[in-house]
Amino acid sequence: MLQAMLQQSSDLFETLPDTALSAYFRNAGDVLADESAVLGVVVRSILASGGHLNNKAIILHLIQAIETTDDVVKSDIIRKTLEIVVDHTMDDI
Repeated sequence: MLQAMLQQSSDLFETLPDTALSAYFRNAGDVLADESAVLGVVVRSILASGGHLNNKAIILHLIQAIETTDDVVKSDIIRKTLEIVVDHTMDDI
């Protein structure tokens, strides 16, 4: 079952506009399984709402998720996912 979830997440990463971020998650394997799942949920949510999928939208969704969760463990996983996305986001020029 975990393998199926990771495969679905991997397929979602194909839709990411940032190829470095996509490659980072695809190559991480089980090490970032929780973070991959969180990112997958965020990507699905953005696409389902008809929003434009970019790092800014992902970052805003992750911040909102941190602000609305009371679970410390989930919050930590979301925070780590946010850090990874921010690390792979180029600064505005």
